[in-house]
Amino acid sequence: MIRAAREMGKQIDVFADETRPFMQGARLTVWELQQDLIPTTLITDNMAGHFMKAGRIGCVVVGADRIAANGDVANKIGTYSVAVLAKENSVPFFVAAPISTLDLTLATGDRIPIEERAAAEVTHVFGHAVAPEGTEVRNPAFDVTPARYVTAIITENGIARAPYEESLKKLVR
Repeated sequence: MIRAAREMGKQIDVFADETRPFMQGARLTVWELQQDLIPTTLITDNMAGHFMKAGRIGCVVVGADRIAANGDVANKIGTYSVAVLAKENSVPFFVAAPISTLDLTLATGDRIPIEERAAAEVTHVFGHAVAPEGTEVRNPAFDVTPARYVTAIITENGIARAPYEESLKKLVR
């Protein structure tokens, strides 16, 4: 979406979340955007609300690992928090995902299993301990954003808007 907007002549600058604990935003997203000469500012995951409130973010674009029939979206942990912040700050929240992420056999996102990953992903950063030994850790890899926070779901087959139970079915060919 970002590349397409640039090709259409739109002025785009991106705030990229670092995406803990693996920091894909810092290591991958920023790198890809820089390769396309798209101005990008790296922020930590917990800074998004500050920039939304300040009016610096015009829309949010996230990916998806799985999308239920009602439009609930499973994605990297922290997506739900960003969606709530976007709603609170009247910032449109878009999901850009391939049609293959749709799972219309699942009525809602409550049916999507959430993977728990190893504690060391949180207690260590690049092999260095950042928490005391024996720290209790929860490390879900994904969260589910309820459809009520999603402005639209954008796929290669078109755009779905609420009610998603109807619009998502029309995208499956």
